[in-house]
Amino acid sequence: MKGSANVIGTGPNGLAAAIVLAQAGLQVQAFEAEPQPGGAARTLPLTLPGFLHDFGSAVHPMAVGSPFFSSLPLSKYGLEWIHPTSPLAHPLDDGTAVILERSVDATEANLAEDGRAWRRLLSPLVDHWFDLAPDLLGPVTRFPRHPLLMARLGLRAFPPATWLANYEFRGEPAKALFAGLAAHSFLSLDEPLSSAVGMVLGAAAHAVGWPIPRGGSQAITNSLCDCLTTLGGSIKTATRVDRIADLPKSDLTMCDLTPQQLVQVAGERLSKGYRQRLERWQYGPGAFKVDYALREPIPWTATECSRAATVHIGGTFSEIAASEKAMRNGKHAERPFVLLAQPSLFDTSRSPLGKHIAWAYCHVPNGSTFDMLPRLEAQIERFAPGFQDCILARRVFPPAALQSMDANLIGGDINGGAPNLRQFIFRPTVRQYATSTPDLYICSSSTPPGGGVHGMCGFNAAKRALARMQR
Repeated sequence: MKGSANVIGTGPNGLAAAIVLAQAGLQVQAFEAEPQPGGAARTLPLTLPGFLHDFGSAVHPMAVGSPFFSSLPLSKYGLEWIHPTSPLAHPLDDGTAVILERSVDATEANLAEDGRAWRRLLSPLVDHWFDLAPDLLGPVTRFPRHPLLMARLGLRAFPPATWLANYEFRGEPAKALFAGLAAHSFLSLDEPLSSAVGMVLGAAAHAVGWPIPRGGSQAITNSLCDCLTTLGGSIKTATRVDRIADLPKSDLTMCDLTPQQLVQVAGERLSKGYRQRLERWQYGPGAFKVDYALREPIPWTATECSRAATVHIGGTFSEIAASEKAMRNGKHAERPFVLLAQPSLFDTSRSPLGKHIAWAYCHVPNGSTFDMLPRLEAQIERFAPGFQDCILARRVFPPAALQSMDANLIGGDINGGAPNLRQFIFRPTVRQYATSTPDLYICSSSTPPGGGVHGMCGFNAAKRALARMQR
């Protein structure tokens, strides 16, 4: 197919859209506002020389499980996945930790009385992951390729996590493990769909793992950039696009932007009704993030936590539920649920010899200016006494700082929009990727399937655009 396309933004979705269009034969130019491509998938020296931190995403079950990324020869362009010994650890106050193992059998054994319930809940997803992934990560309005499997998933996934955990599990370890998984949704655990995120992430741990890319998340971005340039595409960094009219003339324009930004750069090209629908888009809770340079590994009381690159810190199911409910009510949890990554335990290229890095964040109301650092570090100290003595340097990113480094993270929202039912179905409008302008598309995490490093928003948008061009 002949023609040309402009892509605004080089996060994973923008790069995915650019690659799909280049594969179809279009001449593609991608424009990035920051000096370095990647959006939230960048790796930067944020603290001390020699310490390489992931600005945004750090652990990547959705990337390694992405149908589109899996179709590309990214290993040829230097992407190497490292699988920690275990995908996830969840420490408890009694000095033990519940471990989510890659193996369903091993996890069943870890969960004792709830092991069989865990297998019963997740095995259908695990066994059919590669059949279900295109449906899970595809347009919401498309009829699923495997309707019976999706219907079975929906019956379990739609109810709140509080209901599902109490129905399925009897012991605290299994309930706490599932609470941490469900809390990735940015929903209160008594809201519908919170179970869905927990089930998908738990199944992904067994089916494809929770790996880290050697060298950091930038390795994913670099491999996508190399793939694009091999196809004849080009990338222009440090080039902020303020108006669509400033771009070179093209047949298509793909925007890896959230609705607020799309209105800013293309408002005059959008119909009044469509523009008003975008202006009603609601942004979701934010993240309060901290990057650490450490003199030594984190001293977990439960030493088995060092087997995992990802640690969920929050204690019991009820404590995690209280943390997420406070955030959804516009408050700041006294004991926040903290997501922590410790990649240098498995990738020595990330820090000087003998030293380490860590990455941690908790959920806060959108645009929050409250300093969560004391509460966040108190939670880590609770399960790793002496943690603060290990800190050489830290870099704190409240929501405004995150947005200043990536304009898509409005108010610290890392998922592209509030996770309510309406915005799950109409994302960002009933048109999904298409806009009111035939040659203009939106391909950010504000479109299906939403946040995460998987590229499927860009893939789906580009495929929709190509189909319209062919018609």
